[in-house]
Amino acid sequence: MKTWPTANLRDVLTPVQRAETPTPGIIYRQIGVKLWGEGAYEREPMDGSQTKYAQLFRAEAGDMIVNKIWARNGSVAVVPQALAGCFGSGEFPMFQPDRAQLEPRWMHWLTKTRGFWAKCDEKSRGTSGKNRIKPEQFLGVEIPLPPLPEQHRIVARIEELAAQIHEARTLRHQAAEEAEALLASRRRAVFGKAPEDDWIPLSDYVSSIVNGKSPATDGRPASADEWGVLKVGAVSFGVFDERENKALPISFNVPPSLEVRSGDFIMSRANTVELVGACALVRQARSKLMLSDKTFRFVFREPRKVLPEYLDQALKSPALREQIEIGASGTSPTMKNISKEKVLALRLPPHRLPEQRRIVTELDAFQAQVDALKNLQTETAAELDALLPAILDRAFKGEL
Repeated sequence: MKTWPTANLRDVLTPVQRAETPTPGIIYRQIGVKLWGEGAYEREPMDGSQTKYAQLFRAEAGDMIVNKIWARNGSVAVVPQALAGCFGSGEFPMFQPDRAQLEPRWMHWLTKTRGFWAKCDEKSRGTSGKNRIKPEQFLGVEIPLPPLPEQHRIVARIEELAAQIHEARTLRHQAAEEAEALLASRRRAVFGKAPEDDWIPLSDYVSSIVNGKSPATDGRPASADEWGVLKVGAVSFGVFDERENKALPISFNVPPSLEVRSGDFIMSRANTVELVGACALVRQARSKLMLSDKTFRFVFREPRKVLPEYLDQALKSPALREQIEIGASGTSPTMKNISKEKVLALRLPPHRLPEQRRIVTELDAFQAQVDALKNLQTETAAELDALLPAILDRAFKGEL
C-alpha cells in the first residue's frame, strides 16, 4: 500500500458563486445531487417566477457541488459537462478545483466511497440546521492527494475497470432479454399471431370472474400473522409474489371467499398498458391474503376443460396480449383497466387437454431456462455491484 500525502479540501477547492437574479419569463435548468455517490442530475426546469430564492447560482463543468442537508449521505458530486449552465440555490454550494493539484475525476470517484461519506457525516454532526454541512466545514474534509500524474493514472485504471463492469452487466442484461424474446417467439409459434375463425372465447373455460376489495391499509407489508390485501405487483411480472401486499387494519372483517388460496388463477385488472391483464397461477400462498378490487380471480367451469398452466402460458402469448391491450380502456395514458366482459371474450386456440399438456411441458421447459438465466443475471449483478466499491477502496488506499 502506498502512503500518499493528504490535504484538506480548502487547499484544493475554492468557493464559487456565479449568482443570477431569477427573472420571470426566463426558464432555468436546475441541478440536483443524488444520494450515495450517484452523482449530479438535471431536475425539472422552472420559470424564474417559480422560485422563492432571491439568487440562483450557475454550475460549470468540473465544479464540486454539495447538498448541505444530505452531504452526510453521499449527496456530493462533480458537475459533468452535460450539466454545465444549470442552476442551484444556496442550498447547493459550489467549489472550483485547483486543477494544478486536483483532477476533477479523482474527486468524482472519491465521492462514491463510504470513507468520503463518513467524513462528510462527521463534519455535519452537531451543526445547526438539522446537521446541514456548512461550506467551511465541507472544506475541512481531508482527502488523499497524490501527485497529479498519479491521480491521472489511478483515474484511468478505475475507469478502465468500471467500463469492463458496465460491459459485463450489459451483456448479462442482453442475454436475459434475448431469452425472454425467445420464449415470446416460442409462444407465438404455439398460439399463433392473431385469433383465427375456430378460436373460442375464454368464457368456454371460465364461468365467472370475481374481484376483491381495497379498504384503507397501513401502507406496509403485512406480517405473517396479519391479514394483507394484494397489490397489483403481486401478479405484474407473471409470477405470483405474496410479498406484494399491504397490511389490513385489525377492524376489517375479511370475507372468507376473498382469501387467496393455492390453485387460484388471478389477473390484474388495472395497470399500465404493458401490465394490465398480467396473470399468475398461485402455486403456493401463505394464509391471510385477500384479493384487492384490482385483482380478478377466475372461476372455472366444471368439469374443467382447461389446464391452469396452459391458460397461464396462453394469456402471456403475443396473440392474447394484443387482445388484452386492445380491450383495455381508460382516459389516463399510464393506467388502463380491462372489464370482466372483455376478459371473458378473449379468444384462445381450441386445444384439447392432451394437446394442452404437451404445450405446457414444452413451454415450461423454455420458461425454466429463462428463469435460470434471469437468476444467474441477478446473482451476477449483485457481484458486479460489489466490484466497483471494492475497486475504489483499493484505489484510494494506493493498492491499484
